[in-house]
Amino acid sequence: MQSQQSQKSHLERVAALLRLEAGAIRDAAERLNGESINHAAELILKTEGKVVVMGVGKSGVIAQKIAQTMTSTGTVAIFLHPSDAMHGSLGIVSSSDVVIALSNSGETEELLAIIPTLRQRGVPVVSIVGKTASSLAAHSDVFLDASVASEACPLNLAPTASTTVALALGDALAMSVMESRGLTVEDFAANHPAGQLGKRLTIRVRDLMHASPNVAAENGWLDVVKAISKSALGAVNVVDADGKLIGIVTDGDLRRTIERTDPQSLAALNAAAMMTRSPVTTTSDLLAFEALRMMEDRPSQISVLPVVDNNGRCIGLLRLHDIVRSGL
Repeated sequence: MQSQQSQKSHLERVAALLRLEAGAIRDAAERLNGESINHAAELILKTEGKVVVMGVGKSGVIAQKIAQTMTSTGTVAIFLHPSDAMHGSLGIVSSSDVVIALSNSGETEELLAIIPTLRQRGVPVVSIVGKTASSLAAHSDVFLDASVASEACPLNLAPTASTTVALALGDALAMSVMESRGLTVEDFAANHPAGQLGKRLTIRVRDLMHASPNVAAENGWLDVVKAISKSALGAVNVVDADGKLIGIVTDGDLRRTIERTDPQSLAALNAAAMMTRSPVTTTSDLLAFEALRMMEDRPSQISVLPVVDNNGRCIGLLRLHDIVRSGL
């Protein structure tokens, strides 16, 4: 009973704290200042350099996430720790850059110490602050209000709701800028080649296909067996004298045909008698993910696809196994 009550208590507390943080984001959205948001977005859009995001402590962690989000969505951004900046790293900030500074109190000494140098270089500063009546807000070109009524921490001490709002505000600003830049799905994928989305939008059939294992229609069943064994792809393409695809013979086709053929007739058995005529095909330029859908989204799944060129000549063989192994 004690355990059940404890679990219920944790559930209720966590749910309540999630609602508190969600409410803090909702409150931040309702008090947004249109002029400030537009100003901040335009500074980022018009910069000829990069966005340098700064913060200390928990705000620094949030700043790193915002910088990564911007970079992956079409805005070149880096994170710079204010302490490092004060000891030489400020050299990476040029007059063509924009600085985004995060501070819940708005009084972070390390950030305030950098402001005079940024002013000398003509670097605009966008601050995300938890207190609008603060030194950082006052010395910024524009500030965004990330204040919260209370933290999710039961002691109202640990940065929780405040960091959530700052992150949400930074992400929202990054997404608005991304939309203004007209970033496409393909652009996003190009910055994420190792991710599943990136792979689905960049890897094409030609990147995964194997050289076409071909046999002629008149080749006997033993020749077909040898060709399948040599390629180790589980199938061979049947082509005419011009190399154009006329059918495919898979391991399954081979076994089934031999099983139903009278032993005395095996000598006359050839590829034409075993093959599946006019099989489903793909082209080398097709996205591998689309080829995967062709193989799976059908009443009877297929595990191999012949690859043909614009003239119908067979140039390769694509296996389902290779697509799955690529991480799609």
